[in-house]
Amino acid sequence: MEEVLVPLGVFGMIFGIFYIQARKRVHLTLIQHKVDASILKTDKDANSALKFGLLMVGVAVGILLGDLLSGVYGMQEEAAYFSMVLIFGGISLLVYYFLMKHEERKNAAKREEIRPLGEE
Repeated sequence: MEEVLVPLGVFGMIFGIFYIQARKRVHLTLIQHKVDASILKTDKDANSALKFGLLMVGVAVGILLGDLLSGVYGMQEEAAYFSMVLIFGGISLLVYYFLMKHEERKNAAKREEIRPLGEE
């Protein structure tokens, strides 16, 4: 298992360092030009916690079911864990997608209801 986790950890650290440096450059550029950093925020930022929360729950359920498959049904551990983590991680992202689609439709319906007077 170490031969998989160590390269992933190294890649994650390198990616994180470059990501933080890039964000720092963007913020310093905004400060130099005296621009408010609130222009970087989008509506998608507010929902990212929901997305990653659902993803982590899906991964955790996948790990639990992978352990169940390998223990009870005798499936190979690697195949059981990876397949269940990917399946339930994907399902959680699909759930997020449909939740956001439903929310978008609900907001569009509210905007339709609240039209200014005089509009047809």
